[in-house]
Amino acid sequence: MHGPNAMTTNATESGQNARSLVIRHLDKEYVRGIPVLKDINLEINGRGMTAIIGPSGTGKSTLIRCINRLVEPTRGEILVDGQNLVGLHGKALREARRRIGMVFQEFNLVERLTVIENLLCGRLGYVHPFAAWMRRFPEEDVARAYELLDIVGLKEFAMQRADELSGGQRQRVGIARAVMQKPRILLADEPTSSLDPKTSVEIMELMIQLAGQHDIPVVVNIHDVNLGRRFAQRVVGMSGGSIIFDGPPDDITDEHLMQIYGGKKWLQ
Repeated sequence: MHGPNAMTTNATESGQNARSLVIRHLDKEYVRGIPVLKDINLEINGRGMTAIIGPSGTGKSTLIRCINRLVEPTRGEILVDGQNLVGLHGKALREARRRIGMVFQEFNLVERLTVIENLLCGRLGYVHPFAAWMRRFPEEDVARAYELLDIVGLKEFAMQRADELSGGQRQRVGIARAVMQKPRILLADEPTSSLDPKTSVEIMELMIQLAGQHDIPVVVNIHDVNLGRRFAQRVVGMSGGSIIFDGPPDDITDEHLMQIYGGKKWLQ
């Protein structure tokens, strides 16, 4: 494997390494004895974007979804700011998930709600359930939601239903909703796969902008290699459930890409 993958365990576990994600010996088997993820070890600190690339079926989405426990790991550790998320349940897991923002491939908005209400869903983990049911949020949350809508260029759509938006607009709402959580880390699972090339670039630029402004590291699972190399400061290449490249995008060679994707045809 190429590139940096060293562990700074003591700093992370002591809480000195803010906004960090540490993955140790992570395995996932949907079917017993057939691993989808094999001994994944990663450390992501500070800010910037890490792009995870690889062919379909190699475990990229499974890895992203294991981090926030949408998928249950088979074994291993996932530490966010020193807390191991594996094994958490109930209230402890809900509180831990508040620190992890998520941007989905299919947007995952509440279609019948307005744009501003969808953004405020990012604060559901912080308000009383009855207040949320009555759609009563603190004034500072409402003000922040409008501020984020202005940043993503959708302030004039605040009272419009989510199902009336275009795909690119929906993904902008999804990103703003994730940032509304004030997360410690932002995950994005194929956020551009259903968008045209121009909109895909705009979405990547927006994630970089918002994450940079709020000092949030981003981990994005992306199908488009060139898009990942363009925007990420670090690229993790996966094949067959394992990491086989980890380093700066400029260090990726055609040989690495052939190893990740298999064969030369896709390079032609």
